[in-house]
Amino acid sequence: MTFRTLIVTAVAAEADSVARGLPFHGPGSGEVPLPGGFALRRHVAVPEPDPTAVSGEAPARPRSGALADVLVGGVGPAAVAAATATALAVAAAPYDLVVSAGIAGGFPSLAPLGSVVVADSLVAADLGAQTPDGFLDVEALGFGRSTHHAPAALTRRVSAALAEGGQRHTVGPVLTVSTVTGTAARAAELTRRHPGAAAEAMEGFGVAEAATAYGVPVVELRAVSNAVGPRDRAAWRIGEALDALRNAFQLLSHSVLVEPAP
Repeated sequence: MTFRTLIVTAVAAEADSVARGLPFHGPGSGEVPLPGGFALRRHVAVPEPDPTAVSGEAPARPRSGALADVLVGGVGPAAVAAATATALAVAAAPYDLVVSAGIAGGFPSLAPLGSVVVADSLVAADLGAQTPDGFLDVEALGFGRSTHHAPAALTRRVSAALAEGGQRHTVGPVLTVSTVTGTAARAAELTRRHPGAAAEAMEGFGVAEAATAYGVPVVELRAVSNAVGPRDRAAWRIGEALDALRNAFQLLSHSVLVEPAP
């Protein structure tokens, strides 16, 4: 049995960092074209012998193999939903897990620069309507949903793997927005509407919409490159965040990405 994961990023730099963290280079690795001009970067881990096998006994049953496909899906929830759905629709075999991954803005009290956020919920924070009395999400409007919840057991496994490897991280909601925050007033509004939100990005909810439509568990993993608030490019730490993203996937490649939940 091969455990199959689809990892979706917005841009190539994020995909490069994810790929550097994956020690999967077995036969079958390489680029796989998809309809619509998309392409998967396939990483295959070959099954390994059981390390508990006793010398001289019958050959041990090998551990399961693993396959991780990395997809650059584009910026924003609509583009990435289309890309994710394409990959899921044409897959030769169903995926076991979908991960939305990349860098993000962090709410400073919960997610400092260089840390990682594991989403327990993926929230479309600006999907709704402005009214004289404030913002109404699509649930209040009766038009659908604005939140996907990652499976609790999955977020616990991801958090445990990061903690074991010494990676600074927090677990909390990650907000998906189509326009990133650039003012203190907008940051305060989001904090008020979404208490406990740890990070802000642009793709997680779109990935989750596609994964949920195909019945595949989804989680979002973000490395923090900047603080949510006034736009200050001089304070961004993109290189540090990309390195944290690489490290996070290196840690997950030994557990969450290679075997089903117990």
